[in-house]
Formats: sequence, structure tokens, C-alpha cells
Amino acid sequence: MPDDLERRSIDVKGAGYFLDAGQIGICELSASCWYQDASPEDHTHGIVVLAEYSRLPEAGNLASGWLEGSIHATAQMRAFEVAVGIANHIRAMGFNATAYDDRNDQIDIGRLTVLAGLGVRDNGQVVNPYLGTGYSVAVVTTDYALATDKPLARKAKNGRNLAYWLGIGGATSGLERWRRANRKTHLSNYPMEQVKRVDRPTTLILDDEVPRVPKRAGFFERAIHGDLDKKAQVERQRFSFKHPFAAAMLKQIRGMVPHQDGPVAETKALELIDPEANTKALKSLSYALGSEITWICEIPDYDWYSHKEDGSEIKPYHKYAVVCLIDQGYDTMEGASGDDFISGAQSMRAYMRGALIAGIMAEHIRSMGHPARPQTNADSHVLHIPLVMWAGLGELSRIGELVLNPFIGPRFKTVVMTTDLPLVPDKPVDFGLQYFCSNCLKCARECPCDAIPFGDKVMFNGYEMWKPDVERCTRYRLTNQRGLACGRCMKTCPLNKVISWDGPIATQAASWCGVNAFWLKPLLVPIAVKLDDLLGHGIRNPAKKWWLDLEIVDGVCVHPLKGVNQRDLDVNRKIDVQKHKVAYYKDEIKPPPNSSGIAMMVKRKDGV
Repeated sequence: MPDDLERRSIDVKGAGYFLDAGQIGICELSASCWYQDASPEDHTHGIVVLAEYSRLPEAGNLASGWLEGSIHATAQMRAFEVAVGIANHIRAMGFNATAYDDRNDQIDIGRLTVLAGLGVRDNGQVVNPYLGTGYSVAVVTTDYALATDKPLARKAKNGRNLAYWLGIGGATSGLERWRRANRKTHLSNYPMEQVKRVDRPTTLILDDEVPRVPKRAGFFERAIHGDLDKKAQVERQRFSFKHPFAAAMLKQIRGMVPHQDGPVAETKALELIDPEANTKALKSLSYALGSEITWICEIPDYDWYSHKEDGSEIKPYHKYAVVCLIDQGYDTMEGASGDDFISGAQSMRAYMRGALIAGIMAEHIRSMGHPARPQTNADSHVLHIPLVMWAGLGELSRIGELVLNPFIGPRFKTVVMTTDLPLVPDKPVDFGLQYFCSNCLKCARECPCDAIPFGDKVMFNGYEMWKPDVERCTRYRLTNQRGLACGRCMKTCPLNKVISWDGPIATQAASWCGVNAFWLKPLLVPIAVKLDDLLGHGIRNPAKKWWLDLEIVDGVCVHPLKGVNQRDLDVNRKIDVQKHKVAYYKDEIKPPPNSSGIAMMVKRKDGV
């Protein structure tokens, strides 16, 4: 660990902001920080995590009644989620740490909020300069020495000055907050309602030719059973969480799996008879819980896996899918290469957040008499990618088995909640991505294992798509010794941007044209593709790197044994498309669903 306490604090605060903490402060602990009857731990520092309140849905929205009286609890859930992640991170690095929510009887959270510089006392309350009292706080105590913050001066109580409204200093501006606050709560922060809607996805899907596949056929599942090789099988147990911060979220992800199923109340709530009202309410609820964008579709039969990991059959059991996008964090992505030591945490963050959101929504729906189940990264009975397309959250891209959203690009993970609650499905979208990807090869050029095709689309299992070499991609992600997994395609994609009032005007204009001015695409797309390289989009921004490069080896954090990937752009790279071979493993050569524990070795020549 670095001796520099400021560098340690940057790592801890960066982790908290990456998990969407509103504000974070650090203070030293004294005896007065503990309640009189507490059993103080031998800790020296406190990390204070603040989460701001979500918006209460409008009157007439069913979610208003669901959330009324729970806004503080919702913020406390987020603050405590962040605090637990930070505490686990510190413990993984070999230090003691404990997370406390605001109901604890040990530590005085109000006092720590003041000492850490996140609030001032005013008429018996702790007031934040920007949020007033509209926030909740959780705390981590630790013996991990850190640089501390100073308490606020009393005059700092009113912080909403011109600098706040303009976002001077780098925080989200007051103007952008105002824009978001003036959108209906069932709409996301992004104007998805402006994107052209179509009856079917822009990817050709021959519904009758799409096979249902067993979970055993997925390449990460195949690695578990030794289908790739011994090295991949061993690394499958650690490849995406061999960094302490990625590992910090693993326990929460796995801990939610037993709660994905649960009893359904015998009596159906009378308020849930209107599909349109139900749809608005679920979207509003998802945004209050932390979803980035939420849309809905009916589930095609082929989208259900045919068999579970153990070979038992899955029969389709719900009609609708509520699909939530979880942003993986633009600022952190800016500082990363895409296949370095923060890559795994970017995935884990989204998986953890998604499981929490879908789990709460499903439990709430079940309590009102309707069946519902979260379909998470840890345990899903459905394939997510087709549902993302059918729900209208994006189009299938050159990257292949990845959907791009017009405002987030590829920088997201998904969680799905399936249900029979009456809902109104959304429609697929068309924002011209097929034309864009036909004229852009950046992801293929920058792929470290040449898994993305340079050529045209092919028909694969009923889909007309740019089909990636999934075996090659999986092997690299599993055995990457200079980072965790890989997201180079996500990092370098020209659509990996943030579209808000705080962003560059040129980016906002380009986004508007991409969504609304189809007639300009033949002119603008070639320019945009070249300009993206000229402006250096996809190069690492060192100012955005907050994490420490560490690797867990035999339970101990060490400097990465093989070093760290330091990739930027390779704009001059040339590849002979005619010699670039891509392996396609079609339905007829997949392993049988009942082959758990039996190695069914991949034969690459069968796929090339």
C-alpha cells in the first residue's frame, strides 16, 4: 500500500464516487465519536458516505404511494451499499473496517458528518451546503490511515451559488440537475422518448430459426467445465474479481441470489389493473432505486434458456421483461484502458446495483399478488441481449453480442425483471446504428485479441449480425494477466460518451443529429469516425485514474505480477481482412445441457 495518505484517500473516495455516492468525507475518530454505551473498535478514521434523496414521483403515479415515506430509506440503502463496498475493499487490502447505517447504536453519524466536512449544525439538524437535509448517511470506521478533510465553516451552509449552478470545479452543475428534475419521473435522464421507434429490431431476426440454448453452452460456463483448457478453467474462478475492489462487491452479488425467488401474495392489489399506470410506476420506481434507463418488452419464447446449469429444463413462465440499463461509469472508463485492473470492478458495480434494483422491484410486485423474478448476472433464466433490443434500449452493434444505446453507447450492463403484471411494452429503436457500424471499424481495430469482425454481417442462429469470435474473446478475458477481463470495445467505441448539459456542445449536437437527422448520416458518419480518432477519444485520461493497481494472489494484495495493460489507440494498425478468421460455434455443435462436470473440448476447426 502507498505510504502517501492522500493517495490512499483518493483510492477510497474514488471507489465511493464510482459507486454513486453523492459526497464523501474523511475524518479522524475520537472517543466522542462513539455513543456512551458503545463498544468502540480500535479504529482511527471514519469515512462518511452521503447519498441524496431520490425524487418522489408525481401525484397520480402509483409509485408515489409506493415510495412515500421511503425516500430516506431508499437513500440510506444507497449510502449503506457504498459503505459496505468500501469496507470490503479495505478489508481485502488487509486492514480492519466496519460499515454502519444510520440505525446503528455505536457511532454518532451526525458528529462524523460534521467532522468530515459534509455538513454544519443548524437548529438541531446537520445541513449540507447543496442538499440541505435531503440526504442520508452511512459510515465506515477503519484502522486504515487516510488523509482527512476539514470541517466546514458555518458560512458554508448555503452553497448554491453561481459556481454551483455552472458546475465550476467539475461537479454536476445545478443547471443539469434542474434539467433532470424537470423531466417526468417515469422518464430517464436521457431523452429516449425522442428516438425513432420501429415494429421490429433493426437486426434481422428469423424468429422460427432462433434456437433455445442451454446455459451449459455459454463460453464462460464452458470454461468452468474445462471445455477451453486447464488454464482457462483455473482463471475462471478469479478473472474478474482478482482486484480488491472488484472482490468487494462479490459477496453482495452472491448474497442476493437466494432472494430472487419468493412467495407471491394470495390477494392481488386492486390498484394494479391499469397496464399503462403499472408501466409508468415501475419505471419511476426503477429510477428512484438507481436504474439509468428502463424499458419493457414481451419475452419471445426463444429468449428463455432451455436448461439451467445443472441440466434441468426451463419452461417459459412470465410474459413481460422489465429491462434496466446500469451505467458502468464514464469518468472511471475515461481513466482506464478497458482491460486494466479496474475493468472487473466496472462490471461488478453494475451487476450489484442491477441485482439490488430488480430484487426490490420483484419483491414489491410479489407482495401485491403478481409473480416476478429478477434475472441477474449471477442467476438468469433469460438471455439479456435480445430483450434489450426488443425493449427499445438500443441496437445490435459491430461488437457483436453487445447492444449500443444512443446516449450511453456500450457502457452499460443490464438486469431484467420478468413478471406477469399487466404492462405496456415499448417498441424497438432505430437511430441509424447499422449504418454507423458499417462505416466504423474502431472496435475491431482496437480489440486486443482480434475477436471482432472487420467484414460484413452473417446469419448466425437466426440473427443477421456481426458475429464476434466468442471463443477468442472469452479466452482473452479469462487469461488476461495484466488486468481483469476486458472492455476495450466499450472504451474505444465512438458512442462511449456522456450526453448532458454539462458535456461538450459538439458532443450534444452530434448526439442530436445522430438521433434526429437521418438524412445527414451519409455526410456525418465518415467525418465522425475520423474525428473521433483525431480528438483522441479512447485514450486514457490520467486525471481520471483513482484506483490502485493491485492483484489478489493467494488471498494477499500485491503489485500485479505481470504488470498492467497501458493501451491507448493504435490508429495505424492494419489487418488483412481476408486472413482474419472468426470462429462461429453454431447451435448444432454446442455441448448438451446435461454435460455438467464433463469436459466437452472446444474444437476450433469446427467453428472456423
